[in-house]
Amino acid sequence: MLQKMTRTNEKGFTLIELMIVIAIIGILAAIAIPNFISYRNKAFCSATESDANGIAAAISDYFAVPSHTSTPTGLAYTTTNLNTFTITGADPNLNITITVTDASGRCPADYTGAATTAVNPKGYWTGQVYTKLINP
Repeated sequence: MLQKMTRTNEKGFTLIELMIVIAIIGILAAIAIPNFISYRNKAFCSATESDANGIAAAISDYFAVPSHTSTPTGLAYTTTNLNTFTITGADPNLNITITVTDASGRCPADYTGAATTAVNPKGYWTGQVYTKLINP
């Protein structure tokens, strides 16, 4: 009878153990969530740069045909995330400039600020616009 009242055979976690586990999970989430958001935002930058490289490849394919001697104006290329692009360059023998605008606006400033003309003059960021230069 005394054993039924004290319940020494009962199994489970105490309230303090559960609170400690919840606190540990909260600390891990506080560290992991900002890193995840940062990586996701950098993926938007990579998508914009990938679009510029894809357009450059399409231009190279365009100039592979001997009769194509002027810069293409109506290039058919589908960008990711509704990014927009422009192609400029009056003389394709000198240079062609491809600018791709990040439509999401989520590319972090520290990422775009690190990729300047001083670091890479053939591919650089200006705000939310990525510019790629093609020189033959």
